[in-house]
Amino acid sequence: MKVIKRNQKDFLSNLSALTKRAAFTNDVDISVKQILAQVKEGGDQALVDLALKFDQATLHKNQLRVTKEEFTDAEQRTSEEQKSAINTAIQQVRAFSKCRIPKNWTFSPREGVTLGEKFSPIHRVGCYIPGGTAPLISTVVHTVTLAATAGVPEIVVATPPGKDGKINPVLLYACQQAGATEVYRVGGVYAIGALAYGTESIAKVDKIVGPGNAYVTAAKRQVYGQVALDLVAGPSEIMIVADDSANPAFVAADMLSQAEHGSGREQAVLLTTCADLLPKIEAEIRSQKDKLSRSACIDKVIANGMFLIEVKDLSEAAELASEYAPEHLELMVREPEKLAEHITGAGAIFLGH
Repeated sequence: MKVIKRNQKDFLSNLSALTKRAAFTNDVDISVKQILAQVKEGGDQALVDLALKFDQATLHKNQLRVTKEEFTDAEQRTSEEQKSAINTAIQQVRAFSKCRIPKNWTFSPREGVTLGEKFSPIHRVGCYIPGGTAPLISTVVHTVTLAATAGVPEIVVATPPGKDGKINPVLLYACQQAGATEVYRVGGVYAIGALAYGTESIAKVDKIVGPGNAYVTAAKRQVYGQVALDLVAGPSEIMIVADDSANPAFVAADMLSQAEHGSGREQAVLLTTCADLLPKIEAEIRSQKDKLSRSACIDKVIANGMFLIEVKDLSEAAELASEYAPEHLELMVREPEKLAEHITGAGAIFLGH
């Protein structure tokens, strides 16, 4: 964990290193290219071979697709509490997504000329759901639900199998409730290749959405053009801007929420106008970390990707946040709405404590 105070001689150089972080590496790209070529040439057999190599799952070619019986079993193995949570989340995402569906429109700039736009659902979408280090049920809710709300007729989920060849039952329940029409037990780069190129069992999709580790992201970059993409994201990251009204325990908990994602490349950054918060938050991070189950990957982030930075004022914080352009930006300050007006780059902004 790096603590950077305003009066340090290397203050500006530390900030420069922070904002010039690299999202991709050549060694990852080379490995990904080889795996994608194997899938493109080998089809289903390549998927079976790669599932054994990377996920230690022994599968046959006719076992790639999840069956109706597995969905039924998954529903029975999902608790009522889990079902309620998933269904509530789906309803909320569906309601939000309905408000974002674009409407067809036209206008006439002059007599005899009509211009406009027409919006239609994509025919076949592939939703990649990470599951190697943890089954990301929230990703099912956010991707599949949105596609279903938009009216996509074919919604394909690809997610890695466990060593027993099975998929987490709660994740399968979420897929079914959100509106997935097909689910395949394929993961990582080989899943992206299957969705992009198609195999004997898996028809290619028109667009791939969903997050992943550095290898999945590199794979998405390399298949762009074969398919459309949602975006090419770097490692998960969070930046928190805090003044002296912030709760150190809340700040620490949210920084750890991204650090535990699993790749070790994540970043968690604090910008604070209150120097007294720095030791309190550092202590909270170390205390809370010891209570979490994913301490190994968190330790990597604490060592290489966690920064506690003192800034001169909130104007400087807004400038740095806009340059950094974090995936998640949290404004734990007295007047978050006022500060948000000065932010020009962020994936999502969370206002308040």
